[in-house]
Amino acid sequence: MPSINRVAAYLTDLQDRLCAAFERSDGQATFREDSWERAEGGGGRTRVMEGGKVFEKGGVNYSLVHGSELPAAASARRPELAGRSFQALGVSVVMHPVNPYVPTSHANVRFFLAEKEGADPVWWFGGGFDLTPYYPYDEDCRHWHQTAHDLCRPFGPSVYAEHKRWCDEYFFLKHRDETRGVGGLFFDDLNQWDFERCFAYMQAVGDGYLEAYRPIVERRKNTSYGQHEVHFQRYRRGRYVEFNLVYDRGTLFGLQSGGRTESILMSLPPVACWKYDHQPDVASAEGRLAEYLEPRDWV
Repeated sequence: MPSINRVAAYLTDLQDRLCAAFERSDGQATFREDSWERAEGGGGRTRVMEGGKVFEKGGVNYSLVHGSELPAAASARRPELAGRSFQALGVSVVMHPVNPYVPTSHANVRFFLAEKEGADPVWWFGGGFDLTPYYPYDEDCRHWHQTAHDLCRPFGPSVYAEHKRWCDEYFFLKHRDETRGVGGLFFDDLNQWDFERCFAYMQAVGDGYLEAYRPIVERRKNTSYGQHEVHFQRYRRGRYVEFNLVYDRGTLFGLQSGGRTESILMSLPPVACWKYDHQPDVASAEGRLAEYLEPRDWV
């Protein structure tokens, strides 16, 4: 049987560990915590870092919400679950660095339980992590994907390839015809194994995110840069905003379920910009980014 309490214990501990690690990397800023309650049931702990030496803005959020009926963002894909009560809990992370040579990163791990009297409970896990560089390095992309590959290996020879492909397809801006970044892992509706194995995989993804991201931060956070690079970073952050507000299912679920708006939108960067029909020189460092915004094999 699925255990909400065990999942919640892991997720709150993950939030604590991630915040402590990012504070060590930053060396200046700390996370501010807001605890909140949801009128319809549940609540969470929002933790946000702003104005740091390494991270311009970062959020590590934990929430556990419940209600009598699944929001449309969830039931639209699973119409057979309409009318069931639900519990949803997860940790969501977005880190926006100061230095344009440090990529933005995102991670999320979550668990859903939908119940109805007289019927078996329906549960599933979801999550993943993805990387959004502005000035990409092959070394960093390979490390990111190798970490993802290695954590998937104990769960089957095809898991990495399947969840990498799912990530490439999910974090895709159709109106721009480009990926949001260089991908990583994405999975949803995970319940084809028993609860223990699915839970173990979610934990591997949650733990693997820090192993994948922190070495990249440490390698790039002291790289020299100027306003030219900052302007390009802010321009590319606009793509991040477009994806989160147009396509992201987590954002839609949070808003439709009556979640805390400030917590849901903490994923947005502190400063972003849009330029009309901006076309970087293909031979420039900025133009080179386009080569990375199509799926490729990194392992």
